[in-house]
Amino acid sequence: MNGSQDRTGLRNMQQLIQLRWIAVVGQVVTIFVVHYGIGIALPLAAMCAVLAGLVAFNLGSQLWWKRRAQVSNRAMLVGLLVDVLSLSIQLYLSGGITNPFVFLYLLQVVLGTVLLRSPANWIIAAAAGLCFTALAVSPTPLRIAVEPGRGLADHYVQGLLICFLLVAALLVVFITRIGRILRERDARLAELRQRAAEEEHIVRMGLLASGAAHELGTPLSTLSVILGDWQHLPTIASETELHHDVAEMLAQVARCKSIVTHILLSAGETRGESPVETTLHELLDDLAAEWRAARAPESFRYQRHCEDDPRIVSDDGLRQMVFNVLDNALEASPSWLALDADCRDGQLVIEVSDAGPGFSAEILERLGTPYNSSKGRPGGGLGLFLSVNVARTLGGRLTARNRPQGGAVVTLTLPLSAIAIEEHDDDE
Repeated sequence: MNGSQDRTGLRNMQQLIQLRWIAVVGQVVTIFVVHYGIGIALPLAAMCAVLAGLVAFNLGSQLWWKRRAQVSNRAMLVGLLVDVLSLSIQLYLSGGITNPFVFLYLLQVVLGTVLLRSPANWIIAAAAGLCFTALAVSPTPLRIAVEPGRGLADHYVQGLLICFLLVAALLVVFITRIGRILRERDARLAELRQRAAEEEHIVRMGLLASGAAHELGTPLSTLSVILGDWQHLPTIASETELHHDVAEMLAQVARCKSIVTHILLSAGETRGESPVETTLHELLDDLAAEWRAARAPESFRYQRHCEDDPRIVSDDGLRQMVFNVLDNALEASPSWLALDADCRDGQLVIEVSDAGPGFSAEILERLGTPYNSSKGRPGGGLGLFLSVNVARTLGGRLTARNRPQGGAVVTLTLPLSAIAIEEHDDDE
């Protein structure tokens, strides 16, 4: 969150620096038009000195914030106070309260309100009010004749009109930009909060799954021993159908034990096991073969288009993620599904296609959020939720879309560097 806020502050400071350059150009044009065009004698030396100081400050600010990543509320306050001070000096030198551009103070107050947190925004408002009051009560080197009754023929009314149009235009442009920056910051913060909530949800689920795996380990081992003994009993061995049923139960218990082992492995609770080194082709082929053998789908098409075959570490999270996506596809489309794997630009792309009803617009919009499912049962939607977060952990992403001919495609994209083993020169 802090990084998001710092980027927002830096972008707002850049907007303020840009607005200050516009102010410098505007003052130069106004001074020369008034002095040489209208014929009002202005103290050019003093006003140009103030302009030079403002230019130097803005150049220094621009160079300083190029090398910084964080902008504090205090730094923003100092910048706005410098703007208020330079405006006050210029107004004092050019007519004080009779100068129509005195209403530029309102622009500073609005910027302070938008950019600063309390009490800094109140400091800007108080500074602008004090400077305005000081101009009203202090004698100035120059007095401008004010005759509003003449309408647009009066120079004061002309300046007032220009000031109004200038302030309105700058407010629309810069407040729109600043508002967009703040909305982007709020969206990033909301996304980070949502991700934190999802990760907390995953942690709770992992603890529950790990606890259940520990509890199931003992009864499954007991069942495995009992069924193994039953399998060798003469009364059961002589009955072909009964012997087949016991063998099938033993196989299912072995599968349950394998699932429990994978849960503990994913939770990092196994001991004495080394990471399994394999190749990309072998990993993909084993995933497809293992899932086909465990689920026995009616029609399952597997195609691997990867030409490169780097050495990788077999990641159990990747295995479970692909299995979750395949299980969801099988539930939606029992008659046909496909698994296609490809390598593109250093990315492993796995696509799971089915011929089911596809995803609704609401599910696609909330893809990867917990309990986002069309199955209409408690706990539904956790498979894709876990898959999205595992993919995110590995530096990848998971997306989904509907096929034009019917069905859906879930695409998993992972950087190969996340699972590849770095090659080292043996001579070294």
